[in-house]
Amino acid sequence: MTDRVARDRGAGQAGDRASRTRAWAAPVRAMSRILNADGSPRTPQPARPGRSGIVDCGLYVDGERRPGHPQYAEALAAARRERDGFVWLGLHEPDLTEMTEIAATFGLHELAVEDAVKAEQRPKLEHFGETAFLAVRTARYCEHTELTENSEVVETGQVMLFIGPNFVISVRHGDACRLSPVRADLEEKRDLLRQGPWAVAYAITDRVVDLYLEVADRLEDDLDVLEADVFDRQSSGRIQRIYQMKRELVEFKRAVVPLQRPLLTLTSQANRTVPHEVRRYFRDVQDHLSRSVEQVNSYDDLLNSILQARLAQVTVDQNNDMRKIAAWAAIGAVWTAIAGIYGMNFDNMPELKWTYGYPGIWAVNLVLSFVLYRWFRRNGWL
Repeated sequence: MTDRVARDRGAGQAGDRASRTRAWAAPVRAMSRILNADGSPRTPQPARPGRSGIVDCGLYVDGERRPGHPQYAEALAAARRERDGFVWLGLHEPDLTEMTEIAATFGLHELAVEDAVKAEQRPKLEHFGETAFLAVRTARYCEHTELTENSEVVETGQVMLFIGPNFVISVRHGDACRLSPVRADLEEKRDLLRQGPWAVAYAITDRVVDLYLEVADRLEDDLDVLEADVFDRQSSGRIQRIYQMKRELVEFKRAVVPLQRPLLTLTSQANRTVPHEVRRYFRDVQDHLSRSVEQVNSYDDLLNSILQARLAQVTVDQNNDMRKIAAWAAIGAVWTAIAGIYGMNFDNMPELKWTYGYPGIWAVNLVLSFVLYRWFRRNGWL
């Protein structure tokens, strides 16, 4: 008994020591990830080869791109030495480690960096000191041969921009809007590039809104087909397709409508961050966005009307079915009534001993049934 108690006490002390060891080990491991063996801060490890999110890095001076593909730190240092120089760093789905290194080089705020990595932001415009953070949702129309209840009609993504005095960083998530054509087109417009990083922000926003217009035009074709199918009496007009289209339209609407407020801020006369010439370009983008918003709202109303029309058709079809059932039940009630009367087995009943009573009853049932059928048919019940 004493030996067992001693063993249990020893096991408990060992368990306490193990718990204390684990409790101290976690902070030690955390600090070892931050500090080197000599206590100095550990330099963040670069991204593994093939995992870099950097798509392109260009140095622009006086509206013209300098040759080569410099590292972003070197390009930023060179841009700060030039009077009209800036860096455009393009990223595609960077991880947190790489984005943290870039943020340390360009002086980005940690909250904006977290938003850029997660890519689940509503369209917005925020300012962190001299750096502006613009989040835009992108959209692209998905080709499909037939609209079904599982069709993907609109694919959405996100583009986030960090706009500073000497740099612009574009972070793209998804493939709804590729930015390489935007860069190529903008590099041919030297006068616009002279306006600095906000010219890049305009070009990207303009491309995104142009895609909104393309998606809206293609959605109109799908709505026309859906509307024709609903009012075609030979078509089934399944209501699941309408709900699927409604979901896709809601996703597109979440990308388009919230962008109005950031653009309104960018085009405001009180905004001194954006150059005056670039604000004129942003006003053109705002006009295109207003057209997209009007189209989306009209499509939403039209789709609600189509849905209500389809529900009304379902109700009318159910009423027609009930009228048909009621008409056939009325015809069957004639046979049931007469059979019930002559099935009561009373001794004194008219025509009970009549020789032609049985065929006479058949004739009465058939005549009454034919008269009721013709009457229901004439009134549209059958």
